[in-house]
Amino acid sequence: MITVEELQSAIKLRIDNYNNKDLPLQNRTAATCELLGSLNQILAQTIVSPFDVPRQNLSAMDGYAIAQGSELSAGSSIEIIGESQAGCAYIGELAAGQGVRIFTGAVVPDSCDTVIMQENTDFSVIKATLDKSQPYNITLTQTAQIDKNIRKQGEEIESGEAVLIDGKRINPADISLLANLGISHVRIFEPLTVGVLATGDELVAVGNDLTSLAQIYNSNTPTLKSLLADLPIVIRDYGIIPDDLEQTTIAVNNAMQECDVLVSTAGVSVGDYDFLTTVIEQLGQVNHYKVAMKPGKPFVFGELNKDMDKPVLYFGLPGNPLSTVVGALQFVIPALWQMSGADSSEQPIQLSIQARLTNDIRKSVGRKDFQRGVLTQNAAGSYTVECFSSQQSHRIKQLSLANCFIVLDKDSGNVAAHNTVTVQPFPWLYT
Repeated sequence: MITVEELQSAIKLRIDNYNNKDLPLQNRTAATCELLGSLNQILAQTIVSPFDVPRQNLSAMDGYAIAQGSELSAGSSIEIIGESQAGCAYIGELAAGQGVRIFTGAVVPDSCDTVIMQENTDFSVIKATLDKSQPYNITLTQTAQIDKNIRKQGEEIESGEAVLIDGKRINPADISLLANLGISHVRIFEPLTVGVLATGDELVAVGNDLTSLAQIYNSNTPTLKSLLADLPIVIRDYGIIPDDLEQTTIAVNNAMQECDVLVSTAGVSVGDYDFLTTVIEQLGQVNHYKVAMKPGKPFVFGELNKDMDKPVLYFGLPGNPLSTVVGALQFVIPALWQMSGADSSEQPIQLSIQARLTNDIRKSVGRKDFQRGVLTQNAAGSYTVECFSSQQSHRIKQLSLANCFIVLDKDSGNVAAHNTVTVQPFPWLYT
């Protein structure tokens, strides 16, 4: 069996080739998208700033803008002849020895080269007697320095500067940046179409009645859709396919004509009624089958590519709910971000931390284990984790109660309490 790390590397290498040869990113269709609708989409253009940021010199604080050539030593007197407010700049020239009252974010007059904090003047003493409709004098209580407390024009962004590069996954901070630049629409890569299907005679769609004790609800498709919800993709649901070779072939053939990627759940083991692997081999090829991990060993990575201009990549997940989650997090989601054109630095990182185990763990050597646990951070900032005593992959309540996977290397055996283990918090808890 291939290891988890070997399979992750093999998938990444195949998608690198896909993005460069099968469907090169530079040839992908792009579309114009409204700014708010671009969240989590992949930028298909380089964004350049249409102007300087700041657009002019601005005050970094409340105080006084002082004219060039003024005496700035402690005890100096400055004549204040006006105000500059955010959104209402002072218009006019100032001579040496003059200044204007100024507020944070307001435009610094061109003839001024220094902003003095109001705390460094006698303003607090004289304000009660001031008539601000007339010029008045302030006295500096500390020596000031030229050019202080001014946000200079273009100091953050210069006009024409590239601020976002194609391949950037647009996040809320990017939307803030674009909105500040007045950019209301951006070009994004057209989302990939990802087909999902479930197999099994026992499955019933959520919302319908169970009419037999042999039936169960199809939880894997809703689970998979929710896991993929933040990706820049369009999901096409092919429903539940019975355990029938002909119907499985028809469904997979339809998906390969309409999708860029197909993700299935169940039907990839070696049972008498598991037909998906057979169909993939008929319509394409299996690149890798079985991975040394628990749960989720019967994982299939392949492609559907007969008589097609480009391959449709295929991910076959086992049927147990936990296996679906583990396989999606470890393989499918990273692959889809990569296929979507996200730069490597923009693809989500699987957070791993070290925690002290509070109870014993049982594990057999030979497969990498993803065991459910509850991660806790104490007041000092260190982490402890408790592992559930039962780790069967069909236990759906435990998955809901857990907040992390305890990740144990394939060569690891039992782990005693108080040892340090690697923990992967569930991504939905920190995104």
